[in-house]
Amino acid sequence: MQLHFTKMHGAGNAFIVIYLISQDYKLCPQDVRRLADLHLGAGFDPVLTVAAPHTPQFDFHYRISHAAGTQARRLCNAPRF
Repeated sequence: MQLHFTKMHGAGNAFIVIYLISQDYKLCPQDVRRLADLHLGAGFDPVLTVAAPHTPQFDFHYRISHAAGTQARRLCNAPRF
């Protein structure tokens, strides 16, 4: 199965964004580590995944993971408008 993503660069860092709303794929830590490999994968540090929302009042759900496959720590909640 193919996984479509976009690789971007900002402030000297490479990262990828995976839009999972239109793709049926479960991204596990092993997948993240394999994709993050500079020589065998896409080569990045963080990955941002955008998925369908868990509740209808939101537009999407996102998750940030490190190249090691661990999820980034959430520092604060976004305010509701």
